[in-house]
Amino acid sequence: MNSTITCDDGKARCAWCAATPEYIDYHDKEWGYPVADDIRLFEKLCLESFQSGLSWRTILAKRENFRKAFDGFDFNRVAQFTEQDVERLLTDKGIVRHRGKIEAVINNAKCAQQMVAEEGSLAVFFWRYEESSSNQAEPQTVSTTETSKELSKVLKKKGWKFVGPTTVYAFMQAMGLVNDHAEGCVFREEVKKARQNFTKPV
Repeated sequence: MNSTITCDDGKARCAWCAATPEYIDYHDKEWGYPVADDIRLFEKLCLESFQSGLSWRTILAKRENFRKAFDGFDFNRVAQFTEQDVERLLTDKGIVRHRGKIEAVINNAKCAQQMVAEEGSLAVFFWRYEESSSNQAEPQTVSTTETSKELSKVLKKKGWKFVGPTTVYAFMQAMGLVNDHAEGCVFREEVKKARQNFTKPV
């Protein structure tokens, strides 16, 4: 929903920040700012897949544990994980212990390696799917778009798992492929400037 809240510092922010104090720092410094780093892109897509059926609050609280468990989401390392690693991770109380999602991260790491071999980087591929501002819906009123559906379809065709259109759109929102900060949120303009100054990977 396109709405804001006024926080203790007097700044208007996206209303979802009200859910937990931990959201504010994430919202102000990360959410929506454009990212071209392959490790961060891979990490975020993995974490969004873990979030499926859960709240982002749960995943954010465990993010450092996830990073330790998956070697900092270095997909070249994760691609080497074995069944022993899967069993190890299923006993790790610091993360979400879901076999299918754990195995998907390992699978997707191999897919990421292949994508880098084909495209040069993950960033080059993902930034082809930047949401057109002319087609963008009102901020935070949709959970999927035609672009996220298309990206999801292409990723699945390339062998990626747990990358449905909703998961992919949440990834796009977070990584700056769309500016979905609410109208009236003071950080909408900050993100807009960051995206304008961002050099798109080619």
